[in-house]
Amino acid sequence: MKIAIEGCMHGDLDNVYKTIQHHEQVHNTKVDLLLCCGDFQAVRNEKDMDSLSVPFKYREMKSFWKYYSGQEVAPVPTIFIGGNHEASNYLWELYYGGWAATNIYFLGYAGVVKFGNLRIGGLSGIYNGRDYHSGHFERPPYNKSTIRSVYHVREYDVHKLMQLEEPLDIFLSHDWPVGITDYGDSKTLIQQKPDFQEEIEARTLGSKPAALLLEKLKPRYWFSAHLHCKFAASVQHGSDGSVTKFLALDKCGPGKKFLQIIDIESEPGPLEVLYDEEWLAITRKFNSVFPLTERRANISSATMNIQKSREWVRKKLEERQFKPFEFVKTVPTYNPSQRFFDSIPDIPQNPQTLSLLELLGLPYLLDTSPVTGERTAAIPASVAPSGSDFQTYDSEEIPIDDIDDLDEIVEAKADDPIREEA
Repeated sequence: MKIAIEGCMHGDLDNVYKTIQHHEQVHNTKVDLLLCCGDFQAVRNEKDMDSLSVPFKYREMKSFWKYYSGQEVAPVPTIFIGGNHEASNYLWELYYGGWAATNIYFLGYAGVVKFGNLRIGGLSGIYNGRDYHSGHFERPPYNKSTIRSVYHVREYDVHKLMQLEEPLDIFLSHDWPVGITDYGDSKTLIQQKPDFQEEIEARTLGSKPAALLLEKLKPRYWFSAHLHCKFAASVQHGSDGSVTKFLALDKCGPGKKFLQIIDIESEPGPLEVLYDEEWLAITRKFNSVFPLTERRANISSATMNIQKSREWVRKKLEERQFKPFEFVKTVPTYNPSQRFFDSIPDIPQNPQTLSLLELLGLPYLLDTSPVTGERTAAIPASVAPSGSDFQTYDSEEIPIDDIDDLDEIVEAKADDPIREEA
């Protein structure tokens, strides 16, 4: 199977798809799948930018809204994870995963799907020890603190991924597994990025949870982004001699190494996104301890038998032929020629999420109060009206540059006791 891997998207879907199509024309080939390693920026309208953690001068609509509206359709099936520059309000609607637009699938805060005969897993966000043991307490509209903490990786999601037993072919994370530089050409990396040396030597460059997942899951391939550079490594796992090929890529931009197309051996299978039975059984087991306040998840109280859960899930999925529920718009789309001032719910219930939870026999909890842990008044799911939009900001046409991650590094050093001890 021919797969394109892209680093940080930063909302520049048009140029990424054009690059892939140019490759296809030049090489007379067809790319089967695009994987994006975060900072996707699925911004549907101006209100979504209130949930995007970037300086105001970097706020741009970019091009995702065209795909959300249906004006454009992704020419290649696309799977992505979240990073630290996201329309976090939209990704929260799809916490369990789902179609962000036609032919563009979000893996969720953590998730596993099948494509063809490949099994693809991923973890959204970046690691910060200060919030790692907290629950998912952030809700839109975000304040100056929660707009940043909302994309910090949580122990609960990592624990669910650690329960996987069946082999994974591919895993996606935004930040790199800590220690991955030991397995590649770190000397050249430091020459290109001198600021990395201190972090590498202190064993703080990257994510500790991602390193745990790499050790446990041992996927054939692991792809990352975040640090805006290309880096390859090969990790040989001592327990069974298996090897994980690691590749990190840059952000989309002229002269950047942001895209790589590879061939991955795979048995024949349908070239479409399908639900994964084991993952949904794990999701079903641990949803009862989904932490929705700042309190740590009581994971040990999840007592559902995983095998019985799996048998139950299998029967439900067979009825759907394992196919995800269809994409539905939940808010109006940006329209550059009009203005639209109607109010939009902060947390609309996405019909895909409602349908998946109904399939799994689970309650909808994403509107739970982060203070009391109680459900708030439900916001009815609805299909967004067409031809609607919002007041626009002035675009300065400035892409997010390499400096965008330095504040995260400074913040992590200051606030993360685990990082300081490393």
